[in-house]
Amino acid sequence: MELLKERIRKDGVIKEGNVLKVDNFLNHQMDIELFNEMGKEFRRRFADVQVDKILTIESSGIGIAAIAAQYFHVPVVFAKKTQSINLDGEMLSAPIESFTHKRKYEVIVASRFLQPGERVLIIDDFLANGCAALGLCQIIEEAHAQVAGIGIVIEKGFQHGGQLLREKGLRVESLAIVDGMDAASQTVQFRD
Repeated sequence: MELLKERIRKDGVIKEGNVLKVDNFLNHQMDIELFNEMGKEFRRRFADVQVDKILTIESSGIGIAAIAAQYFHVPVVFAKKTQSINLDGEMLSAPIESFTHKRKYEVIVASRFLQPGERVLIIDDFLANGCAALGLCQIIEEAHAQVAGIGIVIEKGFQHGGQLLREKGLRVESLAIVDGMDAASQTVQFRD
């Protein structure tokens, strides 16, 4: 998606440790017009797939998933990183590790929001090591639902997450795949 690649080149900041900071348009301040175009693109890429729900993880994936959901005409469910008093009933859970935060979480979803047989599309902002996506897949499987696909805004193609998911037979559609980054020159190389 050229519009996204241009925005990453213009406003992305590369930090040491293979961190791509895009907080001024993607995961802190959100550019809704860009999100709208990404939502349309996810719909175009998954036009051949039945989608009953979209699943994401808090917090950065929520905005993207919500905008995309309007094109699929389905609800969004998001996995929570912390237990709270307003969560009740049976829970589905999976462990994940955040590449950016270098922290492990047990993410949870109330089982009533994912029904057996539903086709669930995962949408998230980044794909690095694949832990978040694998955790969400585990939750979908626990619900006896099916993974319809995985939509990613930015995939770090030089890390193993995308390859790992694809080797498991999962359909992964990434709007921008970064093959390399250099913090010193602030340059990003994209896969065509």
